[in-house]
Amino acid sequence: LVKGSVCTCVHVCVCLCVCVCVVSLHVCVLLNCCEGDVLFLLDSSGSVSSYEYTRMLGFLSELLLPFSLGEDQVKVGLLQVGSRPRLEFGFDAHSTQDGLQEALRRTQPLRGDTNTEEALRMARDWVLAPGGRGGARAELPRPGNVLAPMAALREAGVAVLLVSTGHGNYQVLRQVVSPPIENNLYFVDIDDMSIITEDLREAIIEVIRARRLNVHDVSTNSAKLQWRPVLAGLGGYYEIRFGPVPTGGAGGGTGGGGGGGSGTSPSQGGGEYQRLVRPADISSAVLTGLRPDTTYRATLTPESNEDVLTPISVTFTTKPGPSPLLTVSESGQTSIKVSWGPLQPESVSSYLVEYSALPTGKLHTLTVSGGQNYTLLRDLHPDTTYLVTVSARHASGRERALSVKACTQEAAPALTDLQLTAVGSGSVQVDWRGQADGVRGYWLTWQGAAAPGGHSNSLLLPPAARVCVSPVYRAARGDGLCCTARFNTGEGS
Repeated sequence: LVKGSVCTCVHVCVCLCVCVCVVSLHVCVLLNCCEGDVLFLLDSSGSVSSYEYTRMLGFLSELLLPFSLGEDQVKVGLLQVGSRPRLEFGFDAHSTQDGLQEALRRTQPLRGDTNTEEALRMARDWVLAPGGRGGARAELPRPGNVLAPMAALREAGVAVLLVSTGHGNYQVLRQVVSPPIENNLYFVDIDDMSIITEDLREAIIEVIRARRLNVHDVSTNSAKLQWRPVLAGLGGYYEIRFGPVPTGGAGGGTGGGGGGGSGTSPSQGGGEYQRLVRPADISSAVLTGLRPDTTYRATLTPESNEDVLTPISVTFTTKPGPSPLLTVSESGQTSIKVSWGPLQPESVSSYLVEYSALPTGKLHTLTVSGGQNYTLLRDLHPDTTYLVTVSARHASGRERALSVKACTQEAAPALTDLQLTAVGSGSVQVDWRGQADGVRGYWLTWQGAAAPGGHSNSLLLPPAARVCVSPVYRAARGDGLCCTARFNTGEGS
């Protein structure tokens, strides 16, 4: 820095808004214009005369007077450069113009040497550090294109503007400021500083111009856009275009709802979009009819006959729909029916079903249309556990998968033969034949009573009108046979 220089270190915010001027007390007030932390490094060493110092404070007062101060607006800090640099006031000190202007009037010079190196270290380490003692806001994004020898400040994300009232070396100073150099480096005589007030203010505004488009209340099928009322006092309208971002990158897809028209948006890669229009006094809009779990891009364009305003965009993803369920609705010896839901035919193009016997069975796959929520798996092995996975293939390219274990039923062959033979006049012998593999026992009933049997294929029972026998397996009973006995002369039939 050179004698009589003002270093404006700007903590940058990247959002959308334009500056709107309204006449109030003969001052052009910048409403809803900017959002950022602006730090001024003021040379108040002994090399600066009292006259020059007073002129520079008056210049700062005029430069800052139009800005709206406070949270979500502009915050101002002042760091004086002397033998021992001092933070005159930090970003949280003044939220009104009256307070800021009074603080500037009370400011006194430090004198001593011009310790620029220490002042820059203080600016980097705790004035501009997010959340540090200077009150810089951590949530504000920062630029990174600051030229050497301001490497340390570049790493801290600081844009540098410089006003020189001395005879500094242009080739050196141009290495200090942020590009574009023609907008951010000023050489001016101390008595002519008012000439550059408007240009420097515009340069500061260009860096901290509020350009933010916010998204709130995102649900599965809607989202709320909110922006600064940049057309207040200008008239005109806001145009909003929104649509799904294609899998391959920027672009459209079919958006939904909210009114307006649809068409092809060049800014969205030629895809389909929806269009809304809102009047100048509105600063929010609700986008409806969106798809669950889908990434959208919305672009806001302020249209005015009085100013050319830059469109801004924001990308957001809707919330997933209801948690899908995967169930086994039916199970047989060689088949399993699996069902899932809820259906999302608008966003799911197809379902991929994969299944294999555990632990190391062959993997089988089949594809089901997006409008169907069940399938029947056939030709399975009896009494076997399968792992079934259903993946929903969304139109956006996303996939969501659910898995479930399902068991086929045990094979339960039926009884093949049953005979009743009279034994004397008081008993009947029951004989049966079936496939013995896997049989755990037999279930016998007669005259409505029941009794479990063993593995014998013959049993002696009291006389009965009707006898039924069923084979019993591990998980089920097989089909049985029944016989009716009539005893007239001691013979059964």
